[in-house]
Amino acid sequence: MIHSPVAWSIFGILVLGMLAIDLGVFHRRPHAETFREALAWSAVWILLALMFNLGVAVAFGPQKGVEFLTAYLIEKSLSVDNIFVFVAIFSYFSVKPAFQHGVLFWGILGALLMRGLFIWTGLALIGQFHWVTYVMGGFLVLTGFKLCRGEGTEVDPENNPIVRLVRKFLPFSSHRHDHSFFVKEGKRFLATPLFLVLVVVEMTDVIFAVDSVPAVLAISQDPFIAYTSNVFAILGLRALYFVLAGVIPRFVYLRYGLCAVLVFVGVKMLLAGVCKIPIGLSLAVIAFFLLVAVGISLWKTGKRVL
Repeated sequence: MIHSPVAWSIFGILVLGMLAIDLGVFHRRPHAETFREALAWSAVWILLALMFNLGVAVAFGPQKGVEFLTAYLIEKSLSVDNIFVFVAIFSYFSVKPAFQHGVLFWGILGALLMRGLFIWTGLALIGQFHWVTYVMGGFLVLTGFKLCRGEGTEVDPENNPIVRLVRKFLPFSSHRHDHSFFVKEGKRFLATPLFLVLVVVEMTDVIFAVDSVPAVLAISQDPFIAYTSNVFAILGLRALYFVLAGVIPRFVYLRYGLCAVLVFVGVKMLLAGVCKIPIGLSLAVIAFFLLVAVGISLWKTGKRVL
């Protein structure tokens, strides 16, 4: 386990500094993010993750480096599925491109806190009750097969109990106010429809965390590796959304690749008491599933991605 206060401090300073630059400098004013801008930011987040990965490998050994890379690859690939849902959410609520960044930014900040809670809860349960490992493994296998059938990606805010609860207890403005989550009308502060979009995005991440956190814990039960790999993957999700939103329908077989990844890591957890699959082999298998799924998708559609 990595318990180094220095490592946690470097991680915290790096993440907070990049978030401050992102929101305070480059996105201080709402604007529709261009493809080139989103591609640049996506490359920056991936490069930062790989540099951090290298630092982990140098400071704590190659084993920890491979664990981070594998967990990051799993979370990054599963986050692509989030993009399908984000596209549907923004379309459902008719959110203009200029204001989508703000929703995703604050949604991702909330996701960082919730992922931390999920990871520490999962580790505490595994530490206290070893059989939870097998429950998580079985759950991942089941989730993988459900994903193959296309279940769990529907967006229906009207029937979402959290959304209905928010609407019941929070006063909402009758105007859109696309640039704000709350506005003052008269003597009262009112929530805007954009705040409702943020709630739906946060609830969506909770649903996806139920799948992705056990998958990451199947690779590493080191809190530092599990959380930092999750954070770096999530931080790049906002930029990745603007890169892939227009071309995501072309990855027609990606869902099956993600299904195979979930089933594989689920089986890995179920077999933990019998045999231990080397982390390097896990990385190779996961990368193979994803590359094959993307390759077949592009061949099938016969179109360029960019």
